[in-house]
Amino acid sequence: MINLISRTISHISSLLKGLQVKSFLAVVLVGFIVLTTNVSYGQNDKGLGERVREQVEQNDAQRPKTVGQWNKEARETKGSPGERVKKIGKESAEAFKEFGSGYVEGAQKTASDVGDSAADTAKDISNKVGR
Repeated sequence: MINLISRTISHISSLLKGLQVKSFLAVVLVGFIVLTTNVSYGQNDKGLGERVREQVEQNDAQRPKTVGQWNKEARETKGSPGERVKKIGKESAEAFKEFGSGYVEGAQKTASDVGDSAADTAKDISNKVGR
């Protein structure tokens, strides 16, 4: 009886060890496939870069919008920090003005939506009370 239990335990133990090795190999194989598979949908879309560029250039602000433009401007004003500070101040003011106008538009739309929602709720309540 003890011999049977011992053999069963050793058989289960060897089976579990085999499963661990198999699962480890499966994880390694899946990792290898994931890391070596080249799936790049964005690079195949030729129009994507153009659409992004259009969105960036959509507003007519004179301030730099890309890192390349910022670096170019920084190189142009490298020798004169006063001029650089003046440009940064001007561009920051323009950016805040642009942000502020967007904020006002968003706040007005939100207020309008809240007002419409409140009116609809009042109508629903009055209809339920009137029944």
